[in-house]
Amino acid sequence: MTSTNKTRYRLGIDCRLAGSDNAGIGRYCENLVRETIKINQEKHLFHLVLFFRNLNQAKEVLGVDYYQNPAKYHLTIELVDIRHYSLKEQLCLPKIYRRAQLDLLHVPHFNIPVFYRGNLVITIHDLLWHQQKGMQVTTLKPLVYYAKYLAYLMVVRLAVKRAKFILVPAHTIKDTVCHYYPQVKDKIIVTKEGIAEPYQNNLNLVSAKKLAKKRIKKQLVYTGSLYPHKNIVLVLKALKKLPKYQLLVVGSRDVFQTQVRKLVARYKVKRQVKFLGYVPDQKLIKLYQESLAVVQPSLSEGFGLTGIEAMASGTAVLASDIPIFHEIYQDHAFYFDPKDPTSFLSALEKVEFAERESIIANNLTFAKNYRWQDLAELSCRVYLTVLQSN
Repeated sequence: MTSTNKTRYRLGIDCRLAGSDNAGIGRYCENLVRETIKINQEKHLFHLVLFFRNLNQAKEVLGVDYYQNPAKYHLTIELVDIRHYSLKEQLCLPKIYRRAQLDLLHVPHFNIPVFYRGNLVITIHDLLWHQQKGMQVTTLKPLVYYAKYLAYLMVVRLAVKRAKFILVPAHTIKDTVCHYYPQVKDKIIVTKEGIAEPYQNNLNLVSAKKLAKKRIKKQLVYTGSLYPHKNIVLVLKALKKLPKYQLLVVGSRDVFQTQVRKLVARYKVKRQVKFLGYVPDQKLIKLYQESLAVVQPSLSEGFGLTGIEAMASGTAVLASDIPIFHEIYQDHAFYFDPKDPTSFLSALEKVEFAERESIIANNLTFAKNYRWQDLAELSCRVYLTVLQSN
């Protein structure tokens, strides 16, 4: 599906991780692509070559009009059924990218194909696996885990070395990348993330006064994956002292859900915890609005977009006292020590007795600072810097 229109540069974007199946990175890729298409439609900067795994993914991310009329939007859509983090990714993608005759390729993660030698921009969302390592953070057998871990370190090292620019979502992540790879400091650009369209629309539709009058339930919401570093165990421990509260766990099923269910049973809070699976944004907004707070107990994070989306819905945020959340949420969250259930209970009590309308009004205003349009515009400036320097 190739456009016949000629534009100045052929810009490739690896979209294989785009969409709802891939959590935060999926949302990043999806919104980057959509907003870049809009910018390009106005300014005619690039011919975009978008690499998706399959037809359904392309339709989900792009929408029907973009998919059915690629020439109108200066697009080429390539279906490349190659799984991320795979050997096939390393062996087959370089040939596919070379065949596409790209002037620049943006890989919105660290997983570059190491044998591809064209111009690269990458995104590093975090270096979590540099910091969280060992058998406690994986479900793999030891031999497989350590082989994959060594491969991960090699790919990241080559990715940050070869990239013309490295995009990161926050200054905290920039500092982390510089800690491990100080030589790349001058090519790191901070491009903060944004809230999706349903949350943007909600900002224009609701008022703090009306939301404050809504009846809320004694329930907390956790949205995200269940990796050990997400630290949901802290909330489970706290629930033992909150018999009237429920915890709603939102997110696609992942390999650690079985372990979390065992923890729920161990701490005898099964009656208080509900696993809801995937919840669409419109329903999630309503769920947030009828809950006392969204909880973010993570020990490590790349950005914390869930908290901003909760604020845009008009909901309080309980967040662990870590640098990334202080950078992103500033004074718009209630912080607690992520290793101390008593600290969590104290923060929750502050939410209970806080003036709700004031929290909602401040959060709605603050959330307006996070727009995917801004990320795409800055990303396009980075692309042009690389392309015009060749």
